[in-house]
Amino acid sequence: MLQVDLRALVRGPIETAGSLTKDDPLLADLGFTLADPVRVTGRLSMTGPGRYYWTAEVKARVTGTCRRCLEPVDIRVASPVSILFTEDEASDDPSTWVIPAHATALDLRDSVREALILAVPEYVLCREDCRGICPHCGQELNLGSCTCRTASDPRWGTLEALKGQLPDEPR
Repeated sequence: MLQVDLRALVRGPIETAGSLTKDDPLLADLGFTLADPVRVTGRLSMTGPGRYYWTAEVKARVTGTCRRCLEPVDIRVASPVSILFTEDEASDDPSTWVIPAHATALDLRDSVREALILAVPEYVLCREDCRGICPHCGQELNLGSCTCRTASDPRWGTLEALKGQLPDEPR
């Protein structure tokens, strides 16, 4: 139930629970791929005339590609949501969402979309210590070392020539 009848809030807070399918048009062109439907649970309360406070949690599983080794990765995302909806058009608080005056319904799906976008990391890693791939031969370094010889930068050539010519200093 991500579309709420605001008139029902006169009886008290409303529990909100629902999901958005991974092929929902609202979730198109996000820059990442959903593996499962997006699940949402929360609570909507009236905090005054024309003011509503929604706390929720958005959960999803996203598939991506590791930035270093290019292997597929599944990411579980769980994001808390806290939004104040207001009918006050003069509100300049960027954390509030302005809704039409005397609205009788509230669609929470756009809020879910925004929370999901903010929760998914921009760059995905299969693991923190991922070694990536060799830029020369393409060997995945997580599976083992490659046989490429590390090419030295010719700008360091003069210093490399001095290496071994200077006496070791005691430490």
